[in-house]
Amino acid sequence: MKAAKGAVFKYGDNVDTDVIIPARYLNSSDPAELATHCMEDIDKDFINKVKKGDIIVATKNFGCGSSREHAPLAIKAAGVSCVIAETFARIFYRNAINIGLPIVECPAAAAAIEAGDEVEVDFDSGVITDVTKGTTYQGQAFPEFMQRIIAAEGLVNYINQK
Repeated sequence: MKAAKGAVFKYGDNVDTDVIIPARYLNSSDPAELATHCMEDIDKDFINKVKKGDIIVATKNFGCGSSREHAPLAIKAAGVSCVIAETFARIFYRNAINIGLPIVECPAAAAAIEAGDEVEVDFDSGVITDVTKGTTYQGQAFPEFMQRIIAAEGLVNYINQK
């Protein structure tokens, strides 16, 4: 996967893992089951509206809270192709890469992109294009090794392919 393109779901600061996937659903590690509850405590309609390829955009500290790998797994299984944020919680960032969910830090894009905008992300260059507004932003490009992990659908698959 070298790029992502989809409609935007927009959230604010400090979206924590408890609203990404509420603790009451952590009795399952099945990605499909987790996806059915993704974002439900912050956005009840998310799972009914999200389409494969859509993008989440948030501001500061996305994925803060507990270190559960279930959070990026639920987002990925729901069909989200990329998360763009001003900043990510460190553990969420690592977990996202480990399970193959592309994430991009870009404060300017996180501030300007709005819910419903159509956005494209080029992982090679880090360029984020808001197709709806005709604007571009320079996000953090993925190093080649991280792109290989994401292309393999996660760290475990990447290592197993070696």
